[in-house]
Amino acid sequence: MDNKHKIYNSKNVLKFILISAIGIVMFFIQITVNGDTSIPVEMIVSWIQTHFMPLCRIYALIFIILGAILPYVKGTYKQNVTTMIFSVLKIVGAIASIGIFFNIAPKAVMDPDVGPYLFESLGVGLGVLIPICAIFISFLISYGLVDAVGMLIRPVTQAIWKRPGISAIDAISSFVGSSAMGIMITNGLFKEKKYTVKEAGIIVTGFSAVAITFMVVVAETLNLMSYWNVFFTSALLITFAVTALTARIDPIKSLPNTYYNNEAGAIEEVKEGNICKQALIEGLRVCSEARPIVENITIYLKDAMVLVLEYLPNLMSIGLMGLLLAEYTPVFDVLGYLFYPVTWLLHFSDPVLAAKATVLGLAEMYLPVLLVVDADIMTRFVVGIGSITGILMFSCTIPVILATEIKVSLKHLVIIWVERAVISLVLARLVGMLIFRTI
Repeated sequence: MDNKHKIYNSKNVLKFILISAIGIVMFFIQITVNGDTSIPVEMIVSWIQTHFMPLCRIYALIFIILGAILPYVKGTYKQNVTTMIFSVLKIVGAIASIGIFFNIAPKAVMDPDVGPYLFESLGVGLGVLIPICAIFISFLISYGLVDAVGMLIRPVTQAIWKRPGISAIDAISSFVGSSAMGIMITNGLFKEKKYTVKEAGIIVTGFSAVAITFMVVVAETLNLMSYWNVFFTSALLITFAVTALTARIDPIKSLPNTYYNNEAGAIEEVKEGNICKQALIEGLRVCSEARPIVENITIYLKDAMVLVLEYLPNLMSIGLMGLLLAEYTPVFDVLGYLFYPVTWLLHFSDPVLAAKATVLGLAEMYLPVLLVVDADIMTRFVVGIGSITGILMFSCTIPVILATEIKVSLKHLVIIWVERAVISLVLARLVGMLIFRTI
């Protein structure tokens, strides 16, 4: 059987359509069950937590403890200074989680809006959500849908974001996979000389967003699931718009247009012809070469469990420290005034709260969300969007970027985050005005 027949045979076409459709339904089609409206994957997670919460709490605690111990068992904690710091933070997160689980932590930590909320609503929630989402994310990524969409948007990537066409798939993978995965994909392509330093810098600081998995948690926490499609689409478009702007100003603008080790770069193949046909061919080709569904799901579940081990201990340490600082010290109030002029000019109902929430995003993307759960819908929407579009945070993306071969300094990363935060506030506020004035 020749390759063309293998791609176009009815079995492969049906597989491409059905598996892609399942992935789309699970993440993007809202359904109503017993009066509750949400996307199917979130409903599955809610059902599991409702019926098996005691087991979910034990499962989350076990993974937090294992995640804290593993760097020392494997010896990976001593790779570099950044790894050592985050390994210590994981131990702190494990100790805090044990204290919260057994109700023996200090009073400040056991405040219902601090430790218990962080552990049960986010720690347990993410621990369940990540592997469930991984099953259906494999349907989006591995059977041609992402590749077909990536092919369709290639013509605009260079014009708007000053990136080569191959990065279209890279960017989409970050949204449907994970920010860390997106950064590592970019680093690999950079080392293969597919990107220059500037192009790689644009991608890791502008497209390595939190995955759909995390966006669902943000929307759920902020009681925005009834607006899920609007929320997701707004986050996606605003992220791309912010990146288009930051790519044209310093410090990204001044990054060198040189390849890895100053070597010659690869020349990307430019295909002629109908782009829709090319997209379909690419999607079918990837689908024909994909692993069996059960094998694929197994691989994605394994990666999801690794992500749970990596992420939950850091969430419990950095998240807890951030919440305690926000609740009991004026640190973030003071830092928040850096953004107060912007939130005041944008006429937020509580500009101080919006400013304080914004600055929390540099530490960890969930901290702004936790601060505004009781705010008005406009503030929740804008801060929720900002937590996603900010991209850069000390709990995840910043240390991962610093560990890559892409030479973007810590100082530049912080400056880029400030730029993204301000632009995101403006754009999300404008979008929010268009959306909620009709509600």
